[in-house]
Amino acid sequence: MELTFFGDKVSRLSSVIEFPPYEPNVFPGCSDSVLANCRQLPMLLLTNGGGAMSRMSAWLGEVQSKYDCVLAANLHSRLPVGRQVMAKRLRVWVNANSFLSELGRIRLISFGAGERAWWLYEVPAGESRSVRLKITAEMLHGENSIRFCFEANSAKQSEEIEITVRLDVEDRSFHGETKLDAETEKHFRDATSPLDEGVGFAFSPSRDRRLVARATCGRFFAEEEWCRDIPHSVEATRGQEASGDAFSPGWFQLPVELGQATGLTISINEPAAQPLDQEEDPVEGDDAGNEEVRDTGWQRLGQALNSAMNAFVVRRGQAKSIIAGYPWFLDWGRDSLIAVRGLIAAGRLDEARAVVGLFASHEKDGTIPNAIFGDNDSNRETSDAPLWLALAIEELAAKLGKDFYAQKVSEGSRTFLSVVKSIGESYSVGTPNGILMDAETGLVFSPVHFTWMDTNHPAGTQREGYPVEIQALWIRLLSQLAKLEPSGGWLSRLAKAEQSFVDLFWCDERGWLADCLLAKPGQSAPEATIDANLRCNILIAVSLGVVSDKIARANVDAAARHLVIPGAVRSLASLPALTPHEVRHDGQLLNDPANPYWGRYEGDEDTRRKPAYHNGTAWTWFLPQFCEALVRAWPNDPDAVEAANGYLGSVAGLMNDGCLGQVPELLDGDTPHRQRGCDAQAWGVSEALRVWHLLDELN
Repeated sequence: MELTFFGDKVSRLSSVIEFPPYEPNVFPGCSDSVLANCRQLPMLLLTNGGGAMSRMSAWLGEVQSKYDCVLAANLHSRLPVGRQVMAKRLRVWVNANSFLSELGRIRLISFGAGERAWWLYEVPAGESRSVRLKITAEMLHGENSIRFCFEANSAKQSEEIEITVRLDVEDRSFHGETKLDAETEKHFRDATSPLDEGVGFAFSPSRDRRLVARATCGRFFAEEEWCRDIPHSVEATRGQEASGDAFSPGWFQLPVELGQATGLTISINEPAAQPLDQEEDPVEGDDAGNEEVRDTGWQRLGQALNSAMNAFVVRRGQAKSIIAGYPWFLDWGRDSLIAVRGLIAAGRLDEARAVVGLFASHEKDGTIPNAIFGDNDSNRETSDAPLWLALAIEELAAKLGKDFYAQKVSEGSRTFLSVVKSIGESYSVGTPNGILMDAETGLVFSPVHFTWMDTNHPAGTQREGYPVEIQALWIRLLSQLAKLEPSGGWLSRLAKAEQSFVDLFWCDERGWLADCLLAKPGQSAPEATIDANLRCNILIAVSLGVVSDKIARANVDAAARHLVIPGAVRSLASLPALTPHEVRHDGQLLNDPANPYWGRYEGDEDTRRKPAYHNGTAWTWFLPQFCEALVRAWPNDPDAVEAANGYLGSVAGLMNDGCLGQVPELLDGDTPHRQRGCDAQAWGVSEALRVWHLLDELN
């Protein structure tokens, strides 16, 4: 569409119109023609259920970021503690009847990801003939291993096909970079040797990690190649190191025969696994997936979201946790407890109970860990995570029955009911980390940086005082406790908090709820300064049923006008500030306090990305919140359900771009709404899955 403005001068604006489709389309894979229309080069994510990952490009062998890798291992046997990049990229050449082709950008027909990643290439074989080569990759569940399978599926018996494969290795934390010099070259060379038995090599840089690359047939030739200055374009846009190095110890020469799979397995600290079985994998045009869920695009979206969640659920000792996002997050308390709601809605109750039980077992005096680093749970700087835990317990009990409250959190410990009561009682009298119910109003004071808007150094959104979503979650907890213990004094606290919430947060002249009552410790809510800047957090009050009717509808209307974009919701409206909002770093003012909206998440972390993170950047996990708020604000209204279906369907567009089959963490608030942050985020997937089930029941 092109708009022409006539005034003192003529100006034109051209843009693409995006409209949430009612019938979403989520594909198991894409063709090269689809790739040409993608805004961002699709990535293919594989995980092992233990914190490890493989993150490869649709253009096999290309990298855009230091986080792109064939294998990033979690070296801890029980806990997700980090990722060690051991294999950076796989480069492949095909020799078909002496015609040599490099696989990558060219010759690609289709690609896709799910439990496996796959690429389908067509390469020349002379005399107007061609050969199709399919490559599949799969991470082994619970192991730091990835299998590749190479198969020619349209070659004549007489054609000779060989592939040459080079694996480039590294040995670094996934947040670091490899830089080759005399010392690091010696490190790689001394640690690498051909296998005594089998086809391949071993790379043993330390006692705690040993990489083995082993093929099922063919030969391995030890011939070093030092790969320098591999571009990392993503980091370059962030003002970080723009390239990295890697080491290739040699190359594989592997025969590929018609109807037979040739395997290559890359493993860390465990015996090399058997080659990938020849099973049917989805390629474009195939009927890949369950026929029962392919009747409509809506059903395909639900299936795709449920499958996407598999990447995030990981073992943590005997329990389960949820990786917040790939490629760089581990498991966080808040993220896990928001994400677990999607598992509950999808009926994945064993996994959900294991996650909820893990964090419930760490509850102490109303606090739970915001993050668990290995076995260290001392980071408890969160006012919302305990409330999300209580909500998850309530929703699990609704599925499993009220007797769930009486179950033990873990062997020999307290019940889930005692955990919920501990949170309510501790918030009422004050927690060790400064969370406290205001006796005058029944609302809850939250210390600085304790909500999900927690950027620091610089402080992008301090929200010290009485944040709106904390009150909504607190009121929901009081309602839960009032039902469980009607004579426990919870009803009076609930009534006081509900009345105070409407009296103090509703801004009638603006038509939406305040985001926060800004206050210092010891200040009551009526003494606070009202921050009425329009933010996405108001939607939680509607989706949880804390407000309804006129107030609920007004908030949804405001969000629809100023916050919602296809696939996400802005964290701050692009409006003049009702309350000036400063962001400072080392004393320097970074923004315009009167117009704090920051619509592009790019550039240097401390001076550009952090100020934008919660001040205009759009978040995918809030789009489902908006959809739920829409149907709560207009209950029993088919038009509201239909509109919510359309909004939620816009998630499908995100899943077909970026990390294929996943939902990213962020989008730019400004057009063209480029994907940012983690390109696979747990709560973006899980909230869409949860609300998909809600809407599916209403359809």
